[in-house]
Amino acid sequence: MTQPEKPVDTSMGVFGHMRAILTLGLPLVGSNLAAAGLGVTDTVMMGWYGVPELAAAVLGSNYLFFFFLFGTGFANAIIGRVSMALGADDETQARRDTRMALWLSILTGLLSIPCMWYSSAVLQALGQNPVTADLAQDYLRIGGFGIVPMLVVAVLRSYLSAFERTQVVLWVTLGAVGLNIVLNWVFIFGHLGVPEMGVRGAALASVLVQLAVMGVLMIYAHRARGLSHVALWARFWRPDWPAFGAVARMGIPIGLTILAEATMFQMATLMMGWLGTRELAANGIVLEISVLAFMLHMGLANAATVRAGRAYGAGAPEHLRRGAFTVICMSLVVVALTITAFLSIPEDIVRLFVKPGEETAQIVLLASGLLALAAFFQLFDAMQVLAMGLLRGLQDTRVPMWIALASYWLVGIPAGYGLAFHTTLQSHGVWLGLAAGLATASALLMYRFWVVRGGGRNPA
Repeated sequence: MTQPEKPVDTSMGVFGHMRAILTLGLPLVGSNLAAAGLGVTDTVMMGWYGVPELAAAVLGSNYLFFFFLFGTGFANAIIGRVSMALGADDETQARRDTRMALWLSILTGLLSIPCMWYSSAVLQALGQNPVTADLAQDYLRIGGFGIVPMLVVAVLRSYLSAFERTQVVLWVTLGAVGLNIVLNWVFIFGHLGVPEMGVRGAALASVLVQLAVMGVLMIYAHRARGLSHVALWARFWRPDWPAFGAVARMGIPIGLTILAEATMFQMATLMMGWLGTRELAANGIVLEISVLAFMLHMGLANAATVRAGRAYGAGAPEHLRRGAFTVICMSLVVVALTITAFLSIPEDIVRLFVKPGEETAQIVLLASGLLALAAFFQLFDAMQVLAMGLLRGLQDTRVPMWIALASYWLVGIPAGYGLAFHTTLQSHGVWLGLAAGLATASALLMYRFWVVRGGGRNPA
């Protein structure tokens, strides 16, 4: 028997929105931080193992992440589509959309695996050091098999978030971080009778962790009270082509949007590799730290998508606008705290990621300077991801895709290259280019949401 969802309370004020966003968003923030923590633990533990291995792991994980982020377009489509369906009291459509998103995600993952197997040639063609590229390929020939469970997990996280089951997502992800630390210790360094595997060990640990998380979330989605009646896995093999097409039409633009931003950061990693191994390692550390900060805003953006989708499905634009204003103000507080930390204690933060030594002292110096620059685009990064989240709640994905493509590929990447290789700024120039791309995207996307779409009042 179907259990009806709670109706949208359109009389809610700013403080009511704040409570609702915190209830929904804090576990999402925590789970996003924990998910980022998987990468951070790999970076830290590979940094303890050795600088060449750290550089290879950074390069390999960025290469894998490139494919993964495109695939998460379908998961991001689901959080908006399922929220809108629940706002309209249509659980059947929510089930159909989620199943087809899983189909699309699995297909994307399977098609990506050959690109992992022959990654060294690709990385060398992009100008990377052959030794580092070969080590990265060693990582990817094992770690690449984790992309299918990673994408399935992404869809299930979005499905559960749309049902406001965010606490289970948090606890499962926290458990994954703990498991990853243990498995890294065993496989990277060789403990408990297991041979020392280095970068291959980090890859194997990641695959095992993703399989474990996928299994737990699949069981929960099937058996949890309030979800079992949805019967997500019943007749999973049966296609639903209208839902398949709808999810693909929304998910592909989202995937390309995410890919546009990922490409900008991927190009930054490649440009750092052209500058040198130390620059590449320092860039990897700063990216991991920046991702941790970004996950705070991503959690709020995910909550904004759920809230906006529910309000949009229920036909309550004023409710949507009040919620949007509230979540933006909350994000600005986080921005202020992050900038303060990045500017006041950059070296202390960076030292958490490397073992003491003469070689790593230079990496700390480089990374500390980059982290100070990263502080300046925290506002732009936060505002662009929030605007994206709100627009996805309105099922608006195509125009934001073009905005992202223009901002990141026509502004961010060229600016970073020009400043790095045609001025004396070098690695600092790369990050100033990133800031320019993010600033352009945030301004145009906020204009799209508040002016063009009227904060949810105007049709697409």
